[in-house]
Amino acid sequence: MSATKAFETVDQGRRRFCSAASLTVAAAQLGMMGRASAQSGMEKPAALPGIKPGTHTSFGALKQIDAGLLNVGYAEAGPADGPAVVLLHGWPYDIHSYVDVAPLLASAGYRVIVPYLRGYGTTRFLSSDTFRNGQPAAVALDTIALMDALKIQRATIGGFDWGGRTADIIAALWPERCKALVSVSGYLIAGQESQKEPLPPKAELQWWYQYYFATDRGRDGYDRYRHDFAKLIWQLASPQWRFDDATFDRTAAAFNNPDHVAIVIHDYRFRLDLAKGEPKYDAVEKRLAALPAIAVPAITLEGDANGAPHAEPSAYANKFTGKYRHRTIKGGIGHNLPQEAPQAFAEAIVNVAQS
Repeated sequence: MSATKAFETVDQGRRRFCSAASLTVAAAQLGMMGRASAQSGMEKPAALPGIKPGTHTSFGALKQIDAGLLNVGYAEAGPADGPAVVLLHGWPYDIHSYVDVAPLLASAGYRVIVPYLRGYGTTRFLSSDTFRNGQPAAVALDTIALMDALKIQRATIGGFDWGGRTADIIAALWPERCKALVSVSGYLIAGQESQKEPLPPKAELQWWYQYYFATDRGRDGYDRYRHDFAKLIWQLASPQWRFDDATFDRTAAAFNNPDHVAIVIHDYRFRLDLAKGEPKYDAVEKRLAALPAIAVPAITLEGDANGAPHAEPSAYANKFTGKYRHRTIKGGIGHNLPQEAPQAFAEAIVNVAQS
């Protein structure tokens, strides 16, 4: 794959590893991926009941806990002494992306934790003086702090979009806290320098909202029209997902968080080096800039109708150096894979957790 061709397909908005070298896949690497898959035992069928997307509409009563800089709102399912699974949502989504996944995993004996990220739902900053920071290092350390507060030493971590990037970061930098990983759209780690690389015009077009968010007009527009904006992103990212108004509105309520706009705007501006992060995260960001490999057992997933820009699986296969398997989920599955294909996502969690 040429560097230009790879750049056209890579998710530059989430700014993955963007050097031509990391996007070049040799036949030997593909062979390694196949061997890892064969050795991993990840092809065993998961003993989970069948479920149709949309079967569940709520988690019941949510919980709150002080963790690091935040009072985190989260859903919990399954036995308190079960193996821990932490599931992380993205933008513009919320915990309801896992509303069907969580009960499936709970039925298999897992303790499932689904937190609202900073700036979403019932999660709040403990101090009004804390900088509303959306940089990747901060969001990842929120998850570590939550695990500490819940006395979870090690968990299987799954995610998509922002949640996938956060899960990747934890798996790469703190493998002692991550037993195994399920990441939609693969390897989403990048440093600020790699995000400065311009793309061909067709690829840049896909990131219109990032450039919109870089302006005061974009910030104010997102604040004023966040409901309509999020619905448009859903439609573009999952063009074959026929979600109804009730499904969308359940999630859209999470965007009424008083810190939501500030977190979203800072996240995207930080990625383009248009906003500064906090010095206390510099050491973590330096490690991320080195594009660390992920050695924990991992399954990456991709929907066959993902309308959001994303890399081909071969472009990131060599970043997973442990037991590894990629699965493409068919049937018109878009970007919000856990909610659109909960059975497939839950099965991946069970398979990788048992590998």
